[in-house]
Amino acid sequence: MESDNTSSDLAELSTVATQIDELLGRVVDIAEKYHGGDRGDIATRLFEVERSLQGAGRNLQSALRVFG
Repeated sequence: MESDNTSSDLAELSTVATQIDELLGRVVDIAEKYHGGDRGDIATRLFEVERSLQGAGRNLQSALRVFG
């Protein structure tokens, strides 16, 4: 029974990892639009979001390795 839960959890967390990667790309695309322009403040905040998402992704990948 625990093996079934582990497999299910691993699959779900893998999906979340993929979503984080997709979000990173979307956030960076928008940040780059504002970088160097009149609204550089938006870019700065979005690049902070990027760093946070990268950290979350690294932590999640670390957790996934524990499942391995």
